[in-house]
Amino acid sequence: MKKNYLWLSYDLGLKGDYQNLYAWLDNHNAKECGDSIAFIEEYSYKNDFFIEIKQDILKNVEIKKTDRIYIITKNSENFFQGRFINGSRKNNAPWSGFGNTSKGEAIEDGDRK
Repeated sequence: MKKNYLWLSYDLGLKGDYQNLYAWLDNHNAKECGDSIAFIEEYSYKNDFFIEIKQDILKNVEIKKTDRIYIITKNSENFFQGRFINGSRKNNAPWSGFGNTSKGEAIEDGDRK
């Protein structure tokens, strides 16, 4: 059995299944890290971390097509890795247009130290 720590960001909208998500987080001793962010110090899995945590959440929480859940963890090479396990990135971030810098190239999710 492997163990990993993770940050989980969630946006279930106004009618999301927060009660079951909160129960799942509580059962994993999650720490609150601000609005819609939780930290789990130890999550056990067998083979594929992202597949197994997604299956675990889907088994315990009613997730709709529009719900978004994003996981950040470290992989076996000690790089940070983030992935949506449900939903995807919005076309425009809420902060788009507030900065005074020109737009550069977008950085895709992947491995970062």
